[in-house]
Amino acid sequence: MYIPKHIAIIMDGNGRWAKKRALARYFGHIAGAKAIKPVVLHCNDIGIEVLTLFAFSTENWNRPKIEVAGLLKLVNNYLDNMDRYLKYNVRMKFFGDLTVFSEDMQQKIKCVEEKFSKNTGMLFAIALNYGGKDEIKNAVKNIANMVKKNEIQPDEIDEKLIDENLYTKGLPMVDLLIRPGGEFRISNFLLWQSAYAEFVFLKDVLWPDFKPRHIDIAIDEYGKRNRRYGNVV
Repeated sequence: MYIPKHIAIIMDGNGRWAKKRALARYFGHIAGAKAIKPVVLHCNDIGIEVLTLFAFSTENWNRPKIEVAGLLKLVNNYLDNMDRYLKYNVRMKFFGDLTVFSEDMQQKIKCVEEKFSKNTGMLFAIALNYGGKDEIKNAVKNIANMVKKNEIQPDEIDEKLIDENLYTKGLPMVDLLIRPGGEFRISNFLLWQSAYAEFVFLKDVLWPDFKPRHIDIAIDEYGKRNRRYGNVV
């Protein structure tokens, strides 16, 4: 099995999972949170270097207030229980516009990242209040300010400089992007980083039902792709 370096997952289908069971959408998010750990451990076990999960988007604020409150509560609870991953030697990174969250939540995020910083295993990255267009806009503003201050010249702007000004600074480009849930789009997720990613859409599984075997299914499909990067092979 050919193992990709960086896997990104759009955790889609929590609401539909709950609706199918005549439950409130919040219970779908609870079930979705429970599905995360087995996937993280499996990716760590099979040698994935980076696993990135799309947990909360910039567009999620437009959902009903009660659902947004429930999502934020789940994120806070997840942060409070991150120690369960310590023994697995994973590292942690949170990215997005984190400044909108409460001081308490921002402090929790910093504490988790610091606590896991000495680990040497897979990097487990979580996108919070993240949007690909917002990320690129923010990078453009940063670079424009550098030009304004005469720190760089316009002709010095290259892909490396843009990479360094993204929320994902330091992460490799995405090799495999997986989306369960039946939708066939990437929903403003890692637009720059997925330039040459392979997409695998799993239409018959909702995120709360997602299992480690679905990772293997996606990787198997990934291994069949011919990644040419624009070249003729």
